[in-house]
Amino acid sequence: MAEITSFSQLDPDGVYSYADYLTWKFEQTLELIKGKILLMPAPSRMHQKISWRLTVEFGNHFKNQRCEAYAAPFDVRLYDQKKSSRANKEIFTVVQPDLCVICDLEKLDDRGCLGAPDLVVEILSPGNSSREMRLKKDLYAESGVREYWIIDITHETLLRYSLEENDVYSLPTLFVNDEVVPSIIFPAFTIALAEIFGKPEFPAEL
Repeated sequence: MAEITSFSQLDPDGVYSYADYLTWKFEQTLELIKGKILLMPAPSRMHQKISWRLTVEFGNHFKNQRCEAYAAPFDVRLYDQKKSSRANKEIFTVVQPDLCVICDLEKLDDRGCLGAPDLVVEILSPGNSSREMRLKKDLYAESGVREYWIIDITHETLLRYSLEENDVYSLPTLFVNDEVVPSIIFPAFTIALAEIFGKPEFPAEL
């Protein structure tokens, strides 16, 4: 089999596994959703600014907790919970959430996380809004992600979903830029959106 060194060598209509993903040797960032390739556009500067502010908040809160927080790039491998096999060739979904929290540390290995994180945060960009809003939301629900946040930079809002017993998300709660968002599964953890979206204040020049 020829070595894959360029994204152009892949079949956009093909179905690939995590075993395939591990052999690819190119720089483009992508995700696998049920075997299908999804290219990830380079994040905007504002996306990275919001991501950094969130990472600081998550890092400070979970620093001394039993749960661990990770920021992208960080591979999360999701598998069919109805199957017992977790071999690389049997895993067809690999995503890189902007942030995630994992409490079952046995899911962690040197390659990332095998199984559903407890909390996932995705930051919308112009190139990924429809994907995060539809496809990945359903994927996270069926994989068992207990809480899911979608952050909309343009409108300075956050949608919070929580998982119900039948592996679907409840209707989302919308938070706007002057509100504080409490996590459902981590009651002691809150995010003030004004600090995430707001501009830093600098002292006036003397």
